Amino acid sequence: MPVGNITRGTTNANRLRRVDRWIQTWPALRTTSDPLVIDLGYGASAATPVELATRLRKTRPEVELLGLEIDPERVTIAKAELSRWEKEELVTAEQARGITFARGGFEVPVAKNRKPVVIRAFNVLRQYDEPEVQGAWDMMVARLQSGGVLVEGTCDEIGRISSWIAVTHEGPQTLSIALKLDTLEVPSIVAERLPKALIHHNVPGERIHDFLTALDKQWLTHAPLGSFGATQRWIATAQGMKEAGWPIIGNKSRWRLGEITVAYEAVKAN
Repeated sequence: MPVGNITRGTTNANRLRRVDRWIQTWPALRTTSDPLVIDLGYGASAATPVELATRLRKTRPEVELLGLEIDPERVTIAKAELSRWEKEELVTAEQARGITFARGGFEVPVAKNRKPVVIRAFNVLRQYDEPEVQGAWDMMVARLQSGGVLVEGTCDEIGRISSWIAVTHEGPQTLSIALKLDTLEVPSIVAERLPKALIHHNVPGERIHDFLTALDKQWLTHAPLGSFGATQRWIATAQGMKEAGWPIIGNKSRWRLGEITVAYEAVKAN
């Protein structure tokens, strides 16, 4: 039996664009001999799995994508959608190639015991209790190939606010936040969309609260740069965080996208 619970399944096209373009940069995706990617808990439509495969193939054309859902009805719907979209020429045969759907949960069942290089589990664990997170992480990470990554996170309904944790065989490595900048008031708006492992720890005395407080301060400090555009203001914010001693990972090429990534050790729950 699949491990896990049936979640609400709500989803929207283009909702996961911010995390998808981050996954594109994962080193093992470019080098693995078996570029299998899992979209775990993709929801009530085939839209976001198809988008993920399309985006990752810009980096690795041979990517195969397996969408897993506990609810068998969602698997049936996704298969029918993909077939219909191909017939209606909403997706090409090339886009549909190598995309399959099956029933499964945190145990990540894959034929012939293949191991994925990436597992994306988005807006899944937010519907669980925090004590259940580590066990789910462990189960999914155990299925990864060497160098692989579990990308576990959450976002708002239209993908303007997003955050995710990268988990490898060595444990959680980074927290990434990605925001739509031109309407942003303060970065801490992401607090309501933090992954389950962190969302209840955004209180004084916790590392994630310190991080978001510092991020807000840098954003407000660099408000005058807003006259040159929100992107320039965000770049200065990220640089300011780095100069203040936060272990920020990445550079301007990522910051321009409204992203900031920090070592997980700096924000993990106390």
